[in-house]
Amino acid sequence: MTVKTFTLPDLGEGLTEAELVSWLVQVGDTVAVDQPIAEVETAKSAVEVPCPFAGTVHRLHGASGQTLDVGAPLISVDTGDRAGTPAPQGGGPKGGQSYREEERAGADPAAAAGGSGNPGASGDDAGSGSVLIGYGTPAGGTAGRRRRPKRTGSPTGSPAGAAAGTGSPQAPELTAAQAARAAGAAHDAMASAPRLAPTVVSPIVRKLAKDRGVDISTVRGSGPGGLILRRDVVGAAAGPTAPAAQEGAAPSSSLLAPEPSAPEPSAVDARTGLGVAERLPVAGIRKVIGQAMTRSRTEIPEATVWVDVDATRLVELRAELKAQDPATAPGLMALIARFVLAGLARHPELATRIETLEDGSQEIVRFDGVNLGFAAQTDRGLVVPNIRNAHTLSARGLDAELRRLTELARSGRAGPAELSGSTFTLNNYGVFGTDGAAAIINHPEVAILGIGRIIDRPWVVDGQLAVRKVTQLSLAFDHRVCDGGAAGGFLRMVADAVENPVSVLADL
Repeated sequence: MTVKTFTLPDLGEGLTEAELVSWLVQVGDTVAVDQPIAEVETAKSAVEVPCPFAGTVHRLHGASGQTLDVGAPLISVDTGDRAGTPAPQGGGPKGGQSYREEERAGADPAAAAGGSGNPGASGDDAGSGSVLIGYGTPAGGTAGRRRRPKRTGSPTGSPAGAAAGTGSPQAPELTAAQAARAAGAAHDAMASAPRLAPTVVSPIVRKLAKDRGVDISTVRGSGPGGLILRRDVVGAAAGPTAPAAQEGAAPSSSLLAPEPSAPEPSAVDARTGLGVAERLPVAGIRKVIGQAMTRSRTEIPEATVWVDVDATRLVELRAELKAQDPATAPGLMALIARFVLAGLARHPELATRIETLEDGSQEIVRFDGVNLGFAAQTDRGLVVPNIRNAHTLSARGLDAELRRLTELARSGRAGPAELSGSTFTLNNYGVFGTDGAAAIINHPEVAILGIGRIIDRPWVVDGQLAVRKVTQLSLAFDHRVCDGGAAGGFLRMVADAVENPVSVLADL
């Protein structure tokens, strides 16, 4: 027996731990190379971890809900005497090069380099190239999700070759009895073979299936390429499970049992005298958000300035653009983002970062450009996707990226690259119906701009009272990198652009 242990890989962006959400395999299961084995949640996103080994699951290191450090053992697989099986011990610090450096989950660099020139590599091992978390790779190093290979006959068209799966020379013609036995053997092999992981990308969809007692492997996906969507799980939960039980088939899992009723309070809180209905651990993204906000409040001496702005002309401009071309007209958020980037070009100190050196001294790091983050509310909590090199994009380009990244974040498919690396953040809390807020800076950034809702308010225009579209802009900034003059100058520039968008856009 040859047991190989795969450690939790370095998931990139300086992440040092991940919460084990659920196992996708059990001890004794047969796994293939690149097959997802566990779902983990990091500070950035929920991802599926593929296995770099083929064999039988020998041991699972950790339980659902447990937090594992990068480099800690994740799964042990009995690979037997399989030749050509990838041999490294994971992607964490204890296993050599990091996941971020190689973008691998335990792949052997030497094997990956020579795999393309080895046509005799087995199907299980041929997929051991660069394994991106949550996706896996097919043989040959091409990108994308691993797909079930097409069934073909042997090179000679021999039924025996098809049944045995070998490329041997053509065998003598089979008798009817031999053909029947070969067909039966092929059927038994297919029936006993492990099923590939279901085609589901979103952890939200997988969790919905678990909560509703649906076996995700039995759901037929209606999305592109058979992708399982939320509506597929909802339909499966309301559909065939009940009739199957009535036909006398024994349920294969306790997940088919009715949902238990909410537990009654089992204890009384000493301080309030009220019954405790539930205790929820602070874990996953909730834990990460708490740590980030605490660090921001602890380390950053922030100050806040705000201003009420007449956005009537901006709203009118947006309506004109939409009337001309509804498909490509940028939204208000994209237009304001364009004004923010113009303000940061004039006041770059608001898109910097403070770093502490080994000797305890600090330095301000300025960047050649801006990665613009924006707060997005999702089912998992508040995340901050960011538009890389946003300063190079037009308002239409910014609008397209805002829509794309928002969809990725809300579907749970955004990875560390999309959810980290911003140098300045926009927070549109107006979508929640609020007028203003004292936003907390997204550490390690040094400033954040908040946008309130745009509503009709009385406003003085040319000495006359009028009803105008008014919003509030608020800027929280790190007082270590700039003073009120620079912060006020930036905020006033953005406000002026909102009030007179046509003249500003002509200069951009």
